[in-house]
Amino acid sequence: MLYDFTVPAYRNGLRALSAQLDKALGWGAENGVGELQFIAARLAPDMFPLSSQVRFSCQQAIQALTRLGAAGAPQFAEDATDFAGLQAQIAATLAWLDSVDAATIDNDSGRSVAFDLPNGMAFDMTAATYVRDWAQPQYYFHLVAAYAILRHMGVPLGKVDYVNYMFAYLRPGTAPAG
Repeated sequence: MLYDFTVPAYRNGLRALSAQLDKALGWGAENGVGELQFIAARLAPDMFPLSSQVRFSCQQAIQALTRLGAAGAPQFAEDATDFAGLQAQIAATLAWLDSVDAATIDNDSGRSVAFDLPNGMAFDMTAATYVRDWAQPQYYFHLVAAYAILRHMGVPLGKVDYVNYMFAYLRPGTAPAG
């Protein structure tokens, strides 16, 4: 069950982020906003820029699953310096997600997951509480921050851009006319 709560959600979010970046690049070209402006953009002076938010979105997905037993994860030590690099990080993460074995992730939701933060704080949780209370919130925080930076820069994104994967579930005949 942990696999179903993580891997499909990570795929959906990263694919949506990739499409948001494509839209931002096109909009930026039409409106005089360059890649470097987007890459360096941040919501507040003490927050990380877009390049870090994209890398962190990828890393949060990877870190969650490696803590649950997945192996062979890609490493991103640096922020990307252009949109091609952002897209490459997303593509590498998506490719790795396709290799993650569900049985490894789901083998015991009650097993211990322990981790330390750089500030010295240490946490002890079960795999299930780790996914619910840490992994998912961390992943979505960075995904939303990237979306918010693009919106802040003027990219005309809406909820449909954030949850574009929902159209797979749309009941025929219920889309608004338009």
